[in-house]
Amino acid sequence: MANPTFNSTFSGSSNQGLQVGHNPGHIDAHFHQAQRPETPPSPSCVVPFRRDPDFVDCGTLIDQIREGCSAPASRIALVGFGGVGKSQLAIEHCYRIADQSPETWVFWVHASTAARIQQGYQAIADQVKLAGRNDPKADVFQLVHNWLRNEKNGKWLLVLDNADDAAALSLPASGGPPRYFSSYLPQSKNGSVLVTSRNRAVALQLVEERDIIPINPMDDAGARALLLKKIGEEVDQNNAAELADALEFMPLALVQAAAYIRQRAPRCSVQQYLAKFRKSDKEKTSLLNYDGGHLRRDEEAKNSILITWQISFDHLLEARRSAADLLSLMSFFDRQGIPETLIHRRSETGDSHGPLSATKTNGKPSNSNNIESEASVDYRLQDSDNDDGQSEASVDDGFEDDILTLRNYSFITLTTDATTFDMHRLVQLATRKWLEAQGQLETWKEQYIDNLCRAFPTGRFENWAQCQPLFPHAVSALLQQPRSKRSLERWALLLHNAAWYAQLKGSLSDAEKLSKMVVQVFIKLYGKEHEYTSRSMLLLGQSLGFAGRSKEAEELFKQVLEARKRVLVAEHPSIVSTMHELAIVYRHQGRWKEAEELQLQVIEIGKRVLKEDHLDTLASINTLALIYQNQGRWKEAEVLGVQVVEIRKRVLGEEHPSTLASIGNLALTYNNQGRWKEAEELGVKVVGITKRVLGEEHPNTLASVNNLALTYANQGRWKEAEELGVQVIEIRKRVLGPAHTDTLTGMNNLAHTWKFQSRNREAISLMEECVQQCRQVLGPRHPHTETSLKNLNKWKMEGRD
Repeated sequence: MANPTFNSTFSGSSNQGLQVGHNPGHIDAHFHQAQRPETPPSPSCVVPFRRDPDFVDCGTLIDQIREGCSAPASRIALVGFGGVGKSQLAIEHCYRIADQSPETWVFWVHASTAARIQQGYQAIADQVKLAGRNDPKADVFQLVHNWLRNEKNGKWLLVLDNADDAAALSLPASGGPPRYFSSYLPQSKNGSVLVTSRNRAVALQLVEERDIIPINPMDDAGARALLLKKIGEEVDQNNAAELADALEFMPLALVQAAAYIRQRAPRCSVQQYLAKFRKSDKEKTSLLNYDGGHLRRDEEAKNSILITWQISFDHLLEARRSAADLLSLMSFFDRQGIPETLIHRRSETGDSHGPLSATKTNGKPSNSNNIESEASVDYRLQDSDNDDGQSEASVDDGFEDDILTLRNYSFITLTTDATTFDMHRLVQLATRKWLEAQGQLETWKEQYIDNLCRAFPTGRFENWAQCQPLFPHAVSALLQQPRSKRSLERWALLLHNAAWYAQLKGSLSDAEKLSKMVVQVFIKLYGKEHEYTSRSMLLLGQSLGFAGRSKEAEELFKQVLEARKRVLVAEHPSIVSTMHELAIVYRHQGRWKEAEELQLQVIEIGKRVLKEDHLDTLASINTLALIYQNQGRWKEAEVLGVQVVEIRKRVLGEEHPSTLASIGNLALTYNNQGRWKEAEELGVKVVGITKRVLGEEHPNTLASVNNLALTYANQGRWKEAEELGVQVIEIRKRVLGPAHTDTLTGMNNLAHTWKFQSRNREAISLMEECVQQCRQVLGPRHPHTETSLKNLNKWKMEGRD
């Protein structure tokens, strides 16, 4: 019989025990200490960053965030570039909530990865002291979700910072498919959620479209204010404004620059930083790569604006390769007005017979007034790929999705017409730096040149509407010289056509820069005597001639003439056209006899080889009429002028610039013959048409206005003449420069108008300026210089008398 077992339990306030009688077996005793429930904490604000005493509130953004988050169960997303200041706005909003509503819980979750989201939810569980949070088997997401949903816990604000990656919002779940993070965000009337994201598509997984607040770069005033606060010293407002503009008003770039300047002071100033930044893309990259130590950015984020964006590029590449390709191509264009037609083509098929083929075409617009010559025939360098029908671009069916992706990342924006796009300059620079690191820079540069070269036509008048939106992108290409021979040829062709357009539109500085580069490339590729080289030298010479630099133009034309005589047969049209250009230069220099003799030779050969009504022959006849005008041979000038007008009307139409120029020259001939009514009728007609067709600031328009002012002055209609004269000079000084021959002509004419009104002091002062400029530009022995000086001396003598 087994011995009985006696159990006795002793309990008290301070002890527990177990008493066992005789027991030959094994006894396990378990003691459990009862856990006390934790004292509920008071609401607190946990933000992992200090408040920024230099925070600048741009406009109404903080008010928008406050208003959006004040609605019950609100969700708001701040969407924009990396480095645009989204997190800084969220930080400031959190501290303002803590100040204004201390009974509100403020939580902060880094949402860049699933692991960090889980860490953030664990921190919330610790902050509110959730029971069971330390149990290894606990679902911390569900625990926090339940707490947030319970309205008894009071008001709360949850910030999800850097929710950029869709994959991060798909959370692993034990024993089942992943759960989307949005399911752990309850719709509680006591709570609000504030999201920051670079990716609009990701933000839309957490909020609705109407709840997105786009965060753009700061305005000018805000950017200047931030710079002044961060640099911590007196900075000139103008210098601060220049730096803010150079940095595209991007807050992170501004803070980065301020840190760079402040840490190197006094050996680095805002002006010195700007000078280094503007020196080259290499210097820009060096400065923008500077990691300037930012106390209010996620520890995993970079303080370099370039690296910040390049991380976004890596995300983009992983998410949608075709969108990354599109961004790569767009980074080479001018930042504004990137046409859809140029970026829709991203791969080319077929090959060319050779990159360039030369085609001689008919006359081009003139640029003519009483001391200005008319441009002669044009010579086109033509890309054979444009005409052989073999090089259609393949169109990516996913283009619209790529555009949407880039817009979601805020890398591009739509313009008002929805067919062109804008980018930030610094984003373009960062993209090219990223491509360079990947070894893809030259590939996309060549694609950009190919697409633009195909689209940019010759600079002839009928192509101006097509050239105008493409021209800024061609100017950008000047800084994107490729390496391969084929791409270099196409690059030169593009610049040639752009220079041609710039010259005829009166953008002489651009025309010179572009055509100089073309000459250098063709000399390198083909040598000095090649026809492409000669044509590019002619274009450069024309630009220099229009700019009043006739000596340089003469030297170029003589080189071309000698080269062509060596390689072409006698009386070849190219030799004749060069003689024509040289005659124009002689006329500009006041060498009437040499100009007339050379032009007569040109006309004689032209009539024999090209026929009398050929446009090149007409251009030569028109120039001879101008030479007769300069010598006061009005009847001879009139006969030639009428002939040219009639043929050009028939062949080109009345509104073609060449036709209008010849009508203007004929009006000038009538004016100098005292045939005021005929001159005025033609002059008013030409002014009206040129303003409408060419624009009010085009050199041809200004020439026609100047000629009409002369007609009014010769009739004693001083007030009308003066109004037009002042208008012409102001625009010419701004557009062409104070030393341009056209500007000098306008100054001379206005001075005479004032003299005839007995406004002697004003007339003498203006004529003195005119003489000084003529001496520098035309030389002391030029007829215009001598005539202006003669008039000036005469007026001064009359004043003494």
